[in-house]
Amino acid sequence: MYKIVSKTTLNNTTDKMEIYAPFVAKNAKPGHFIILRVDKAGERIPLTITEHTDETVTIIYQKLGYTTSQLGQKIVGDTVEDFVGPLGQEVEIKEASTLLAVAGGVGAAPLYPQLQAYHAQGTKVDLVIGAKQQRYLILLDDYKSICNKVYVCTDDGSQGTKGFVTDFLKQHLKNHTYDHSIAIGPLIMMKHVVSLHKTFNLSTDVSLNPIMIDGTGMCGNCRVSIGDKTYFACIDGPDFPGEKINFDELISRQSFYTEEEHMCQLEELVSNDKK
Repeated sequence: MYKIVSKTTLNNTTDKMEIYAPFVAKNAKPGHFIILRVDKAGERIPLTITEHTDETVTIIYQKLGYTTSQLGQKIVGDTVEDFVGPLGQEVEIKEASTLLAVAGGVGAAPLYPQLQAYHAQGTKVDLVIGAKQQRYLILLDDYKSICNKVYVCTDDGSQGTKGFVTDFLKQHLKNHTYDHSIAIGPLIMMKHVVSLHKTFNLSTDVSLNPIMIDGTGMCGNCRVSIGDKTYFACIDGPDFPGEKINFDELISRQSFYTEEEHMCQLEELVSNDKK
């Protein structure tokens, strides 16, 4: 059992949780993720390690599915059944003088440890961070402490520039150059950012954590076509160069379990009504 040390509500859908897991913590590197189960009957879900100390691991999750909603009901002092990791491949921190980072929504969470590592090696980092509305922006203060510039975009214009991150990037890249870039967020966002960056000859790494389910490669949902080869995001990644990824294939597969998730949420509502 793994004890919850602290918990912070970031917005109405997103929580930040610190869990006591010293073995995972001392071996964690940027790009790694964990698998947890809330209880013995629960499903296994993968979540990226956002931060860690010598003894604790911090995760950020959206309360959108059945299991993450269960996790959201936990309070400080409670425990989770399993907390396995670190899993996946450590991301390669490239030698770069300048880096452009792009975060969409909760994608700001897995991006954070990578930018910490780039900042630590002396890379000048500019961040473009986007969300639907101001209230869904996360980790802004943390990013401001490690980034040279932080540019904010919101769909409704409630903070920063109104519009998508790609709208901002089309203008920004006309006047700014970078050695490398990273984009993490919804698949459709990463697809368009990679495509746009290609026109500026800017290489882009992405994280395919949104398509992971069981975290071991056994379910097959996270298989990804990159050029003429097939990889598994949870085993070979989750971080990959974005230029040759078949994003359309991934976007199509992401909806496979929509009905099952809906049924789980209905069962949760019925169960709560009976309590």
